[in-house]
Amino acid sequence: MRATIDIDDRLVEEAKKLTAIKTKKELLNLSLKELIRKKRLEHLLSLYGTSPIDTTLKDIERLRKDEL
Repeated sequence: MRATIDIDDRLVEEAKKLTAIKTKKELLNLSLKELIRKKRLEHLLSLYGTSPIDTTLKDIERLRKDEL
């Protein structure tokens, strides 16, 4: 989709430096993907609590052993 938008040049330049992305198109696509990812994570957290699950692989293995 083509669109004409006014974007803050300073923000674009800073984002390019931080990501090493060369084009505005790539930068905008990455930004939208990250925004979607962040909002989906926030939504999941709102369903199950206020912090991400911090269970380790060792915790899971211990729980499996307890079930046997």
